[in-house]
Amino acid sequence: MDKIIGRVAEKKELEDIFQSKEAEFLAVYGRRRVGKTYLIRNFFEAKKCTYFQMTGVYKGSLKTQLDKFSKEIGVSFYQGASIKSSANWMNAFEELHNAIQKIAKNKKIVLFLDELPWMATKKSGVISALEYYWNRHWSHDARIKLIVCGSAASWIIKKIIKNRGGLHNRVTQKMILQPFSLNETHLFFKSLGHEYSIQQVCKIYMVIGGIPFYLKQIKKNISIDENINKLLFDPKGSLFNEFDEVFLSLFNHSDQFKELIKIIGTFQQGVSRSVLEAKSKLTSNGGRLTHRLEDLENTGFIKSFIPYGHKKLGLFYKLSDEYCHFYLKWIEPIKTVLKQGNTTKFWKKIVSTPEYYNWQGYAFENICYKHIPQIRKALDLEDYSLASPWRYVPRTGAEDKGAQIDLLFDRDNESITVCEMKYTESPFTIDKQYAEILKQKINVFKKISGTQKQIFMAFISAKGIKQNKYSNSLVNHVVALSDLFEQC
Repeated sequence: MDKIIGRVAEKKELEDIFQSKEAEFLAVYGRRRVGKTYLIRNFFEAKKCTYFQMTGVYKGSLKTQLDKFSKEIGVSFYQGASIKSSANWMNAFEELHNAIQKIAKNKKIVLFLDELPWMATKKSGVISALEYYWNRHWSHDARIKLIVCGSAASWIIKKIIKNRGGLHNRVTQKMILQPFSLNETHLFFKSLGHEYSIQQVCKIYMVIGGIPFYLKQIKKNISIDENINKLLFDPKGSLFNEFDEVFLSLFNHSDQFKELIKIIGTFQQGVSRSVLEAKSKLTSNGGRLTHRLEDLENTGFIKSFIPYGHKKLGLFYKLSDEYCHFYLKWIEPIKTVLKQGNTTKFWKKIVSTPEYYNWQGYAFENICYKHIPQIRKALDLEDYSLASPWRYVPRTGAEDKGAQIDLLFDRDNESITVCEMKYTESPFTIDKQYAEILKQKINVFKKISGTQKQIFMAFISAKGIKQNKYSNSLVNHVVALSDLFEQC
C-alpha cells in the first residue's frame, strides 16, 4: 500500500469512524481524479480488519457488475476462491451477508462500494438491496463500516445522502474530498522525488490544480513548461482530451454542463444566475438550471458566492477548477490546429505574451480564493470573518467611478480588511499612481457600501511588496506566497 500524502482532517475522520463502537455509514464524493478511492483503500488496507472493495464498472451491464461483486467476495472472504455469480443484487448482498457472518465477532469489517453510481444500472435494484441489508442487518452490527463513494456527486447526494426511501437519514457521516491544497501538492511532489520550489509548485497548480492524478503526470526529467506542453497541448498527451472525458463520465447530457462551464468561465469576477439564464441555450428551465449548478459545485468545478453588500442579487458563480479554466483559455480556441501536429512550441510562445501575464494574475486570484484559511491565519483574523469580493459598476452615463476589490474580510470588531492580490516575478511596487488608485478604491467602497467600519489594507503578493513611502502609508499587512503553503 502507498503512503497517504496530506489529508490530515480526512484521516482523522476515517480513524474516528474505524474506532467507533457503532455501525457507520459513510458517503464520500468529490471531483473525478481527486483521490477518493486511493484514500479509502490505503487507509483501511493498513488496518487490522476484513476489507471488502467493490468498484463499479463504467457502463458495465448488470451481469458484469454482479460477476465482479461475487469475485470480490471471494477475494476478501474466501482467500480468492471462486464464488458463483448472483442473479440479482438482493442475492448478491445475501452472499456478502453470509460471508460477513463467518468473520470473528471482534474483528472489524469495512465494506467499500466504490463508484456506486456505476453499479446502479437501469432497474438494477442495487439501492433497494442495499437499503434492506443495511436496515435489517448491518446497521445493528458494530463491526461494520459501510462506505459508498462516487464521482457523480449529484447521484450520491440525491440517492444516498438525501434518499427519501429506505436510506432516509441512514448515512452517519459524509465526506467531500477536495483537491490538494498548495501544501499538500508540495508534499505530494516531494514524495515523487520532485524538488520544486514553492514558486514552481504554484506555477503547476495554476494549470492543473491539486488533482493528484494530474500532478502524477508531471515528469521530473523535463522542465515544467515542457511538461505542460506535452500533457495539455500534444494530442497524445494524457490531459489533451480530459475536459470532454471528465464531463462525459460524470454527467448525462454532458454538453449542457459544458455549456454552463464555458459561460461561467468567461466572467472572471463571477456571473449572476440571471445572466446564466439569459445566455444558456441548452438549459432554459429554471429548476433544471438550479440542479445543474448544484451538480457543478458539488463536483468542484464552480463556486457560488454572494458579493459583499449584494444579498438581494442572490448567488454569483465563478469557475474554480484550474484545469477547466486553463483548457478554455488556452487549448480549446486552438484545438483544431493542435490536432494537426507540430505542437512542440505552443506553450513556449504563449508564456512570452502579455496575455499570459494577465492570465497568471487571474489564476493566482483563483488560488487565493481556495486558500482563505491560510490567508486568515497570516492576517491573524477570526475563523468566522466573512470573506467575499466586492464590485461596483456605475450606471451608463453616471459621473462616479467604479471600483473592484479582489477579496475582503468583514470582521466582527468593527473593521474590514481589504485585500489586493498580485502575482509578479519580483516584489510588487506601489508607485504614486497606483497609490491613488488604491485610495480611490477605498473611497468608492466606503461611499457605495455605506460602511462605517475601519478599513485595513492587505496585499497578497507572490513576491511580497517593495517597501517605500506609499506602501508604508497604505499597507497594513502583507501575505506572501509561503503563507499560502501553510497547513490549515
